[in-house]
Amino acid sequence: MSIFARPHYTSDTTDFLNQLKQAKPELEAQQLAGRSLLWDKEVNYEAQAQAAKANVPQKPYVYQTNN
Repeated sequence: MSIFARPHYTSDTTDFLNQLKQAKPELEAQQLAGRSLLWDKEVNYEAQAQAAKANVPQKPYVYQTNN
């Protein structure tokens, strides 16, 4: 045993999360499904490049006339 070994400690938050996962085993699957709705998307780089090309620069003061 190492002299640096500490007794096993888990925080209250970790204990709560472990109990929650035991009480609701479907929770992780629901989290992954929710993540895939918003974050796990395929990026269309061609459409992104076209949108960047189509961007029209705005004048510093939009209400200024072109005199």
